[in-house]
Amino acid sequence: MGNVWVFIEQEGGKIADVSLELVCKARELADELGVKVEALLLGDNLSGCTDTLISYGCDTVFLAEDPRLEPFTVLPFARVIMDLVLEHKPNILMFGATLKGRELAPRIASEKRCGLTADCTELKIDDFEDKVNKKSYTNKLMQIRPAFGGNIIATIVNTWNDPQMVTVREGVMKMGEADASRKGEVVRVTPKLTDADTVVKVLERVRADQEVDLKGAQIIVAGGYGVGSKENFQLLKDLADALGGEVAASRAAVDAGWVEHARQVGQTGVTVRPRLYIACGISGAIQHTAGMKDAKKIIAINNDPDAPIFSIAHYAICGDLNTVIPQMIKAFKAKA
Repeated sequence: MGNVWVFIEQEGGKIADVSLELVCKARELADELGVKVEALLLGDNLSGCTDTLISYGCDTVFLAEDPRLEPFTVLPFARVIMDLVLEHKPNILMFGATLKGRELAPRIASEKRCGLTADCTELKIDDFEDKVNKKSYTNKLMQIRPAFGGNIIATIVNTWNDPQMVTVREGVMKMGEADASRKGEVVRVTPKLTDADTVVKVLERVRADQEVDLKGAQIIVAGGYGVGSKENFQLLKDLADALGGEVAASRAAVDAGWVEHARQVGQTGVTVRPRLYIACGISGAIQHTAGMKDAKKIIAINNDPDAPIFSIAHYAICGDLNTVIPQMIKAFKAKA
Protein backbone atom coordinates (compact mmCIF):
# COMPACT_ATOMS: atom_id res chain seq x y z
CA MET A 1 0.00 0.00 0.00
CA GLY A 2 1.26 3.46 -0.89
CA ASN A 3 1.57 6.42 1.45
CA VAL A 4 -0.69 9.42 2.08
CA TRP A 5 0.44 12.53 0.19
CA VAL A 6 -0.43 16.19 0.67
CA PHE A 7 0.27 18.97 -1.82
CA ILE A 8 1.58 21.94 0.15
CA GLU A 9 0.62 25.49 -0.73
CA GLN A 10 2.85 28.30 0.43
CA GLU A 11 3.56 31.90 -0.31
CA GLY A 12 6.48 33.97 0.83
CA GLY A 13 7.83 31.08 2.87
CA LYS A 14 4.59 30.71 4.86
CA ILE A 15 2.59 27.50 4.57
CA ALA A 16 -1.13 27.92 3.96
CA ASP A 17 -3.43 26.91 6.81
CA VAL A 18 -5.35 24.53 4.56
CA SER A 19 -2.12 22.59 3.89
CA LEU A 20 -1.35 22.23 7.61
CA GLU A 21 -4.94 21.11 8.20
CA LEU A 22 -4.51 18.46 5.51
CA VAL A 23 -1.19 17.30 6.97
CA CYS A 24 -2.90 16.76 10.33
CA LYS A 25 -5.73 14.81 8.67
CA ALA A 26 -3.22 12.84 6.61
CA ARG A 27 -1.41 11.90 9.84
CA GLU A 28 -4.68 10.51 11.21
CA LEU A 29 -5.41 8.51 8.04
CA ALA A 30 -1.83 7.24 7.71
CA ASP A 31 -1.75 6.03 11.31
CA GLU A 32 -4.91 4.03 10.68
CA LEU A 33 -3.44 2.53 7.49
CA GLY A 34 0.03 1.98 8.95
CA VAL A 35 1.77 4.06 6.27
CA LYS A 36 3.69 7.35 6.03
CA VAL A 37 2.63 10.96 5.50
CA GLU A 38 4.54 12.57 2.65
CA ALA A 39 4.36 16.21 1.53
CA LEU A 40 4.93 17.75 -1.89
CA LEU A 41 6.63 21.13 -1.44
CA LEU A 42 7.32 22.92 -4.75
CA GLY A 43 8.65 26.41 -5.40
CA ASP A 44 11.83 28.33 -4.65
CA ASN A 45 13.69 29.14 -1.42
CA LEU A 46 11.52 26.79 0.66
CA SER A 47 13.98 25.07 2.97
CA GLY A 48 12.56 26.91 5.98
CA CYS A 49 9.16 25.24 5.49
CA THR A 50 10.34 21.64 5.86
CA ASP A 51 10.75 21.69 9.65
CA THR A 52 7.23 23.08 10.03
CA LEU A 53 5.73 20.29 7.92
CA ILE A 54 7.59 17.61 9.88
CA SER A 55 6.47 19.15 13.18
CA TYR A 56 2.84 18.85 12.08
CA GLY A 57 3.17 15.17 11.17
CA CYS A 58 5.01 14.63 7.88
CA ASP A 59 7.42 11.68 7.70
CA THR A 60 8.87 12.75 4.35
CA VAL A 61 8.96 16.06 2.48
CA PHE A 62 9.65 15.93 -1.26
CA LEU A 63 11.30 19.31 -1.80
CA ALA A 64 11.53 20.65 -5.36
CA GLU A 65 13.24 24.05 -5.42
CA ASP A 66 13.57 25.70 -8.81
CA PRO A 67 13.13 29.34 -9.93
CA ARG A 68 10.85 28.06 -12.70
CA LEU A 69 8.36 26.97 -10.00
CA GLU A 70 7.94 30.49 -8.62
CA PRO A 71 5.49 32.12 -9.03
CA PHE A 72 2.92 29.36 -9.43
CA THR A 73 1.88 28.25 -12.89
CA VAL A 74 0.02 25.00 -13.35
CA LEU A 75 2.05 23.29 -16.11
CA PRO A 76 5.43 22.88 -14.36
CA PHE A 77 3.78 22.01 -11.04
CA ALA A 78 1.64 19.33 -12.71
CA ARG A 79 4.70 17.84 -14.43
CA VAL A 80 6.75 17.58 -11.23
CA ILE A 81 3.85 16.09 -9.27
CA MET A 82 3.02 13.60 -12.01
CA ASP A 83 6.64 12.42 -12.21
CA LEU A 84 6.67 11.85 -8.45
CA VAL A 85 3.32 10.03 -8.50
CA LEU A 86 4.51 7.65 -11.22
CA GLU A 87 7.73 6.95 -9.33
CA HIS A 88 6.44 6.54 -5.77
CA LYS A 89 2.80 5.43 -6.30
CA PRO A 90 0.97 7.03 -3.37
CA ASN A 91 -2.29 5.57 -2.10
CA ILE A 92 -3.98 8.89 -1.30
CA LEU A 93 -3.26 12.38 -2.69
CA MET A 94 -4.85 15.43 -1.05
CA PHE A 95 -5.11 19.04 -2.29
CA GLY A 96 -6.70 22.10 -0.77
CA ALA A 97 -9.88 23.17 -2.57
CA THR A 98 -8.20 26.45 -3.48
CA LEU A 99 -7.48 28.16 -6.79
CA LYS A 100 -4.20 26.24 -7.03
CA GLY A 101 -5.62 22.92 -5.87
CA ARG A 102 -8.60 23.12 -8.21
CA GLU A 103 -6.26 23.74 -11.13
CA LEU A 104 -3.75 21.04 -10.31
CA ALA A 105 -5.82 18.12 -9.04
CA PRO A 106 -7.94 17.58 -12.20
CA ARG A 107 -4.82 17.61 -14.40
CA ILE A 108 -3.15 14.94 -12.28
CA ALA A 109 -6.31 12.84 -12.10
CA SER A 110 -6.85 13.08 -15.85
CA GLU A 111 -3.30 12.08 -16.75
CA LYS A 112 -3.19 9.29 -14.16
CA ARG A 113 -6.73 8.17 -15.07
CA CYS A 114 -7.87 8.00 -11.48
CA GLY A 115 -10.89 9.37 -9.63
CA LEU A 116 -11.11 12.79 -7.98
CA THR A 117 -13.66 13.98 -5.43
CA ALA A 118 -13.86 17.76 -4.99
CA ASP A 119 -14.73 19.87 -1.95
CA CYS A 120 -14.72 17.09 0.65
CA THR A 121 -15.86 17.97 4.15
CA GLU A 122 -14.77 14.72 5.83
CA LEU A 123 -12.42 11.82 5.12
CA LYS A 124 -12.17 8.45 6.84
CA ILE A 125 -10.93 4.92 6.20
CA ASP A 126 -13.40 2.05 5.90
CA ASP A 127 -14.13 -1.12 3.95
CA PHE A 128 -16.38 -0.97 0.90
CA GLU A 129 -18.50 -3.59 -0.80
CA ASP A 130 -19.32 -2.98 -4.46
CA LYS A 131 -22.61 -4.85 -4.76
CA VAL A 132 -22.99 -4.07 -8.46
CA ASN A 133 -19.66 -5.60 -9.49
CA LYS A 134 -19.60 -8.03 -6.55
CA LYS A 135 -16.21 -6.88 -5.27
CA SER A 136 -15.02 -6.09 -1.77
CA TYR A 137 -12.37 -3.51 -0.89
CA THR A 138 -10.57 -2.96 2.40
CA ASN A 139 -9.14 0.25 3.82
CA LYS A 140 -10.59 2.56 1.18
CA LEU A 141 -10.85 6.31 1.58
CA MET A 142 -14.42 7.40 2.27
CA GLN A 143 -14.71 10.79 0.56
CA ILE A 144 -17.61 12.68 2.11
CA ARG A 145 -19.04 15.85 0.59
CA PRO A 146 -22.34 17.69 0.09
CA ALA A 147 -24.22 16.94 -3.12
CA PHE A 148 -27.32 18.17 -4.97
CA GLY A 149 -26.87 21.73 -3.77
CA GLY A 150 -26.03 20.62 -0.25
CA ASN A 151 -29.33 18.80 0.23
CA ILE A 152 -27.66 15.45 0.89
CA ILE A 153 -24.29 14.25 2.17
CA ALA A 154 -22.69 11.81 -0.26
CA THR A 155 -19.98 9.25 0.50
CA ILE A 156 -17.83 8.56 -2.55
CA VAL A 157 -15.36 5.69 -2.97
CA ASN A 158 -12.72 5.58 -5.69
CA THR A 159 -12.20 2.05 -6.99
CA TRP A 160 -10.19 3.23 -9.99
CA ASN A 161 -6.41 3.39 -10.14
CA ASP A 162 -4.56 4.84 -7.17
CA PRO A 163 -4.01 7.44 -5.95
CA GLN A 164 -7.38 8.16 -4.40
CA MET A 165 -7.55 11.91 -4.96
CA VAL A 166 -9.51 14.61 -3.15
CA THR A 167 -9.66 18.34 -2.69
CA VAL A 168 -10.66 19.60 0.75
CA ARG A 169 -12.02 23.00 1.66
CA GLU A 170 -10.12 25.20 4.07
CA GLY A 171 -11.26 25.07 7.67
CA VAL A 172 -13.17 21.77 7.59
CA MET A 173 -10.29 19.70 9.01
CA LYS A 174 -8.96 20.55 12.45
CA MET A 175 -5.37 21.70 12.69
CA GLY A 176 -3.47 19.90 15.41
CA GLU A 177 -0.54 21.13 17.47
CA ALA A 178 3.00 21.21 16.12
CA ASP A 179 5.55 18.97 17.82
CA ALA A 180 9.12 20.17 17.28
CA SER A 181 10.49 16.83 18.50
CA ARG A 182 9.12 14.96 15.49
CA LYS A 183 11.70 13.59 13.08
CA GLY A 184 11.34 13.36 9.33
CA GLU A 185 13.24 13.12 6.07
CA VAL A 186 13.67 15.76 3.37
CA VAL A 187 14.08 14.32 -0.14
CA ARG A 188 15.35 16.86 -2.65
CA VAL A 189 13.82 16.52 -6.11
CA THR A 190 15.32 17.87 -9.33
CA PRO A 191 12.45 18.99 -11.60
CA LYS A 192 12.65 17.62 -15.14
CA LEU A 193 10.98 20.46 -16.99
CA THR A 194 10.88 21.09 -20.73
CA ASP A 195 10.35 24.36 -22.57
CA ALA A 196 6.74 23.31 -23.11
CA ASP A 197 6.21 23.00 -19.35
CA THR A 198 7.41 26.57 -18.76
CA VAL A 199 5.73 28.28 -21.71
CA VAL A 200 3.36 30.23 -19.43
CA LYS A 201 4.87 33.24 -17.66
CA VAL A 202 3.35 35.36 -14.91
CA LEU A 203 3.79 38.99 -15.97
CA GLU A 204 2.00 40.70 -13.12
CA ARG A 205 0.16 39.77 -9.94
CA VAL A 206 -2.56 42.01 -8.56
CA ARG A 207 -3.56 41.32 -4.97
CA ALA A 208 -6.41 42.76 -2.95
CA ASP A 209 -6.58 42.63 0.83
CA GLN A 210 -9.28 40.37 2.22
CA GLU A 211 -11.95 42.52 3.82
CA VAL A 212 -13.68 39.71 5.75
CA ASP A 213 -11.87 37.19 7.93
CA LEU A 214 -14.51 34.92 9.43
CA LYS A 215 -11.98 32.15 10.07
CA GLY A 216 -10.01 34.37 12.41
CA ALA A 217 -13.05 35.84 14.20
CA GLN A 218 -13.54 34.69 17.80
CA ILE A 219 -17.08 36.08 17.99
CA ILE A 220 -19.56 35.75 15.13
CA VAL A 221 -23.13 37.02 14.88
CA ALA A 222 -24.83 35.20 12.01
CA GLY A 223 -28.21 35.78 10.40
CA GLY A 224 -30.46 33.60 8.30
CA TYR A 225 -33.56 34.11 6.20
CA GLY A 226 -35.50 34.58 9.42
CA VAL A 227 -33.84 37.96 9.91
CA GLY A 228 -36.41 39.19 7.42
CA SER A 229 -34.59 41.81 5.36
CA LYS A 230 -31.29 43.42 4.48
CA GLU A 231 -32.18 46.35 6.72
CA ASN A 232 -32.67 44.06 9.71
CA PHE A 233 -29.06 42.87 9.37
CA GLN A 234 -28.09 46.25 10.83
CA LEU A 235 -29.29 44.87 14.18
CA LEU A 236 -26.81 41.99 13.85
CA LYS A 237 -24.05 44.43 12.93
CA ASP A 238 -24.85 46.52 16.00
CA LEU A 239 -24.57 43.40 18.20
CA ALA A 240 -21.35 42.30 16.51
CA ASP A 241 -19.85 45.78 16.97
CA ALA A 242 -20.81 45.76 20.66
CA LEU A 243 -19.16 42.35 21.15
CA GLY A 244 -16.15 43.02 18.95
CA GLY A 245 -17.16 40.32 16.47
CA GLU A 246 -17.95 39.76 12.80
CA VAL A 247 -21.27 39.44 10.97
CA ALA A 248 -21.94 36.22 9.04
CA ALA A 249 -24.92 34.68 7.27
CA SER A 250 -26.50 31.48 6.08
CA ARG A 251 -26.78 30.65 2.39
CA ALA A 252 -30.47 31.66 2.34
CA ALA A 253 -29.60 35.19 3.49
CA VAL A 254 -26.78 35.42 0.96
CA ASP A 255 -28.98 34.14 -1.87
CA ALA A 256 -31.57 36.78 -0.93
CA GLY A 257 -28.90 39.45 -1.52
CA TRP A 258 -28.86 40.69 2.06
CA VAL A 259 -25.18 39.86 2.71
CA GLU A 260 -22.14 39.31 0.48
CA HIS A 261 -20.96 35.75 -0.17
CA ALA A 262 -17.68 36.30 1.70
CA ARG A 263 -19.71 36.20 4.93
CA GLN A 264 -21.47 32.90 4.20
CA VAL A 265 -20.97 30.10 6.73
CA GLY A 266 -21.75 26.49 5.84
CA GLN A 267 -20.98 23.74 3.37
CA THR A 268 -20.87 26.16 0.45
CA GLY A 269 -19.26 28.93 2.48
CA VAL A 270 -16.69 29.18 5.25
CA THR A 271 -16.15 26.74 8.11
CA VAL A 272 -15.61 28.56 11.41
CA ARG A 273 -14.75 27.59 15.00
CA PRO A 274 -15.18 30.78 17.07
CA ARG A 275 -15.39 31.04 20.85
CA LEU A 276 -18.95 32.39 20.49
CA TYR A 277 -21.43 31.93 17.63
CA ILE A 278 -24.80 33.71 17.84
CA ALA A 279 -27.25 32.34 15.28
CA CYS A 280 -30.14 34.72 14.60
CA GLY A 281 -33.12 33.61 12.51
CA ILE A 282 -31.25 30.52 11.29
CA SER A 283 -33.30 27.34 11.12
CA GLY A 284 -30.32 25.02 11.51
CA ALA A 285 -30.25 23.01 8.29
CA ILE A 286 -27.28 20.65 8.00
CA GLN A 287 -25.82 22.77 5.18
CA HIS A 288 -25.27 25.59 7.66
CA THR A 289 -24.52 23.71 10.88
CA ALA A 290 -21.72 21.77 9.16
CA GLY A 291 -19.84 25.06 9.00
CA MET A 292 -20.26 26.20 12.62
CA LYS A 293 -21.13 23.22 14.86
CA ASP A 294 -17.62 23.17 16.37
CA ALA A 295 -17.98 26.64 17.89
CA LYS A 296 -17.16 26.56 21.60
CA LYS A 297 -20.43 28.27 22.56
CA ILE A 298 -23.54 28.58 20.39
CA ILE A 299 -26.44 30.88 21.20
CA ALA A 300 -29.49 30.49 18.97
CA ILE A 301 -32.29 33.07 18.64
CA ASN A 302 -35.38 31.89 16.79
CA ASN A 303 -39.12 32.37 17.13
CA ASP A 304 -39.77 28.74 16.17
CA PRO A 305 -39.48 26.51 19.26
CA ASP A 306 -38.94 23.47 17.00
CA ALA A 307 -36.07 25.00 14.98
CA PRO A 308 -33.31 22.38 14.46
CA ILE A 309 -30.66 24.93 15.47
CA PHE A 310 -31.80 24.54 19.09
CA SER A 311 -30.61 20.92 19.10
CA ILE A 312 -26.96 21.98 18.83
CA ALA A 313 -27.17 25.30 20.68
CA HIS A 314 -25.74 25.63 24.18
CA TYR A 315 -28.23 28.41 24.89
CA ALA A 316 -31.61 28.72 23.13
CA ILE A 317 -33.66 31.91 23.07
CA CYS A 318 -37.14 31.48 21.60
CA GLY A 319 -38.34 34.91 20.63
CA ASP A 320 -38.36 37.74 18.11
CA LEU A 321 -34.78 38.78 17.31
CA ASN A 322 -35.97 42.37 16.84
CA THR A 323 -36.78 42.35 20.55
CA VAL A 324 -34.06 40.04 21.83
CA ILE A 325 -31.01 41.58 20.12
CA PRO A 326 -31.58 45.18 21.37
CA GLN A 327 -31.92 43.74 24.89
CA MET A 328 -28.68 41.81 24.48
CA ILE A 329 -26.86 44.93 23.29
CA LYS A 330 -28.25 46.97 26.19
CA ALA A 331 -27.31 44.28 28.73
CA PHE A 332 -23.79 43.91 27.37
CA LYS A 333 -23.13 47.64 27.30
CA ALA A 334 -24.45 48.00 30.86
CA LYS A 335 -22.12 45.22 32.05
CA ALA A 336 -19.18 46.57 30.08
